[in-house]
Amino acid sequence: MRKMLAVVSRVLTGASQKPAGRVLLAARNFANDASFDIKKCDVHRLEDEPPTTAVLTREEGLKYYKIMQTVRRMELKADQLYKQKIIRGFCHLYDGQEACCVGLEAGINPTDHVITAYRAHGFTYTRGLPVREILAELTGRRGGCAKGKGGSMHMYAKNFYGGNGIVGAQVPLGAGIALACKYNEKDEICLTLYGDGAANQGQIFETYNMAALWKLPCIFICENNRYGMGTSVERAAASTDYYKRGDFIPGIRVDGMDVLCVREATKFAAAYCRSGKGPMLMELQTYRYHGHSMSDPGVSYRTREEIQEVRSKSDPIMLLKDRMVNNNLASIEELKEIDVEVRKEIEDAAQFATADPEPPLEELGNHIYCREPPFEVRGANQWIKYKSVS
Repeated sequence: MRKMLAVVSRVLTGASQKPAGRVLLAARNFANDASFDIKKCDVHRLEDEPPTTAVLTREEGLKYYKIMQTVRRMELKADQLYKQKIIRGFCHLYDGQEACCVGLEAGINPTDHVITAYRAHGFTYTRGLPVREILAELTGRRGGCAKGKGGSMHMYAKNFYGGNGIVGAQVPLGAGIALACKYNEKDEICLTLYGDGAANQGQIFETYNMAALWKLPCIFICENNRYGMGTSVERAAASTDYYKRGDFIPGIRVDGMDVLCVREATKFAAAYCRSGKGPMLMELQTYRYHGHSMSDPGVSYRTREEIQEVRSKSDPIMLLKDRMVNNNLASIEELKEIDVEVRKEIEDAAQFATADPEPPLEELGNHIYCREPPFEVRGANQWIKYKSVS
């Protein structure tokens, strides 16, 4: 009897081993899935179009929420480390655009391919690299995903080709990856991303032409976040209908702030490309909260009120959270627990990224080529030699 009373006492006073919140969550019956109306996509040269409804399972919702929160918190931590001068050089943050990288990844297979520009941290994470390797790369440490030698703009993972620093230059490369998929007769596609600021590059239109002629399985994706550096799209482009820019290539314009809209549009475009019909253009209408890079305060060409309005009305994480809570797919308490887990993961990763040693100077010439015999690389003058190991 005394033991029974002691157990009851611990439960009533909150002294049991499991927190009371977790007990309540475990006892609550959540819905397994829910159906949502999503924004209709604008289409170009297409008879069919992406669906206007999407089904979200509880498992998917929790997964998307955690990934988007991780990308958001990782970018905010990068902002903090940059201002502390622990991260140096170029650094382009992705907060605000999380629905793009998460929705795109949810719409393709792990064996498919992705190449993007220099705002690459989110894609590096969704393609499978842990936060600690991304932050360690940003701080230039040995534990970084490129051994501390690539930095913000040059991160790579399996079937992820960067992170490219030259404006628009990744687009021909993406077409080359798609050509390899077709040549090797693999049922794979390549997502080739670029920003609205790169959309007027001549090499992009040359690539459109080749991709259409050869019917390459490539989705050309313009992440239109409204500003190319500090120039609004209206001031930079005679036509801001980026999804029509392929002319002879079909295109769709998608709400890039809605992860479900991005996912369904990506599935639609991927099925089109896999069927052998050739490439497709996709314009994701999105928004970045930070400036173009860390050297840009982001408020000289747009107002603080504009940024706040997007945050309050269209934030991708808030939209997903509201959907899940309002349709009994999750509770506010459960999502708060995920937030706590994410913050801890980011803090642990930041500690690793600041404590890990920098790569030694003798490794400067390594990893120039893949699977090549070692050779010497000249240093700052002809008497300094570094050995390059694959």
